Amino acid sequence: MWWAVYVCVAVLVHPSHGEVFTSMSDMSHLLATEGEMIRAVEGYITAQEEKLEKLKRDVFEMERIHDEASRSPENFLGNPINAYLLVKQLTVDWADLQTIMSDDSTGKAMLNNLTSMADFLRWPDEEDLTGVATALMRLQDTYNLDTAQLARGNINGKKQAYRELTAADCFELGRQSYNTGDHYHTMLWMNEALKRQEMESNKTVDHADILEYLAFSTYMQGNVRQALKLTNELLAERPNHQRAQGNKIYYEEALQAQQVKKLGDDGDSLGVDAIEKGYTVSESVDVPDAWQKERRAYEQLCRGEGKISPQLAKRLSCFYQYGPSDLLRISPVKTEVVHIDPTIFIYYDVLSDREIAIIKELATPMFKRATVQNYKTGELETASYRISKSSWLKGEDHEVVAGVNKRIGSITGLNMDTAEELQVANYGIGGHYEPHFDFARREEKDAFKSLGTGNRIATYLFYMSDVEAGGATVFPYLNLSLWPKKGAAAFWYNLHPSGEGDTLTRHAACPVLVGTKWVSNKWIHERGQEFRRPCAQNYNAL
Repeated sequence: MWWAVYVCVAVLVHPSHGEVFTSMSDMSHLLATEGEMIRAVEGYITAQEEKLEKLKRDVFEMERIHDEASRSPENFLGNPINAYLLVKQLTVDWADLQTIMSDDSTGKAMLNNLTSMADFLRWPDEEDLTGVATALMRLQDTYNLDTAQLARGNINGKKQAYRELTAADCFELGRQSYNTGDHYHTMLWMNEALKRQEMESNKTVDHADILEYLAFSTYMQGNVRQALKLTNELLAERPNHQRAQGNKIYYEEALQAQQVKKLGDDGDSLGVDAIEKGYTVSESVDVPDAWQKERRAYEQLCRGEGKISPQLAKRLSCFYQYGPSDLLRISPVKTEVVHIDPTIFIYYDVLSDREIAIIKELATPMFKRATVQNYKTGELETASYRISKSSWLKGEDHEVVAGVNKRIGSITGLNMDTAEELQVANYGIGGHYEPHFDFARREEKDAFKSLGTGNRIATYLFYMSDVEAGGATVFPYLNLSLWPKKGAAAFWYNLHPSGEGDTLTRHAACPVLVGTKWVSNKWIHERGQEFRRPCAQNYNAL
């Protein structure tokens, strides 16, 4: 490590028992002793000065970035690379700094002072670091982001991060992927760490440490020959590395036992050259075809690659809606029909900046990690496929909330008395919600049982912020993407008039690539809608 003391002096004291002063010859040897002592102290001073100079440079850079971030925290933290670097700095890098500062009493006193402020300071932990690293992987996959470009701080071809990633930054992303069993991303980031480490004049991570992770992940991805090659490189640097010695034997035996040809798409043998080049490495997993198809559609729509058919486009329209409430006769709503069968509406300018600010202010202190309902138990729990924080607001909490509830009823014509409270959500780094239904399916018998208001008949979704990149609401089976626009709202029915769930309304919230995403939604239930949206066995009749 850069902070290591470079001079180590062992002083062996041999008492003279008064023998030195009795001879000028012996006294002259003291000059040599004094010279060695001086050089040792000078070496120690130099090492300490180098350590302090490095600390000064680091702190200067931290202050520069901190000042820049403080001018616009939302914009700064809206960049996922900046967010990752901040969390890493307050976890991994801070742990290194604590080690340095613990070397003397002054540093220990300052650390104790920080510890005493624990109630006022928020420190991220290893779970936060894992979460932000996983979010970067998610963004990388969903938006087809190139590893090298990300490491340069580029997103969508633009330089947006405050600095490039070092080899150590890339190494940590690879390490986090490794710890979660994601060997595909471990390989991507360890390879990038390797390239950057070789170019660095001041090495930020040890070359052998990278090789250790990279070799095993390469093996786990099926490329035994390349794993053996990397392991041999590791052993050349660290001949006594026990785990590498064991792996080398294992890989050699595995290669000897490998008799089955590795076939390419055309059925021909790939051969040794192809294996050496890494063509056999794949991230494919054994999952159902239906899930794969939905996943591909979801990611394509998140990237904006979906298009509705020309036939459907001809049937879509924009208009001013003057009903069903009399209030809309005075103040009609700008409406766009973005899909038919099922019909999905976008209402524009239905939430003002003032209302958004008040709702955010009310919701933020009550934020908790968003939950999902367990399919089997019916209990609410957190899940990796839904990353955001949310809270719930009642009409009596504020007149603005009451007004918003009333406005939803006026626009949709539905009864709000049995609707759920207004849910407000803020999506974090790479925040998303994978494809899901808002309604309860037949097998989910206990869903909403405690409410006693039936199933969720409809969803009304407010967009409370623009999103610089990503964050769309997508419908994989409709080939439809809805892009957040501040003050607008989306509305659709989750149930057919027969009461059966409309499976085409399966939708998802795409990961936020750059920026921040605020939404609020109202889930409207069946009870109380009997005369507002009558049931019908033939739902095509209504």
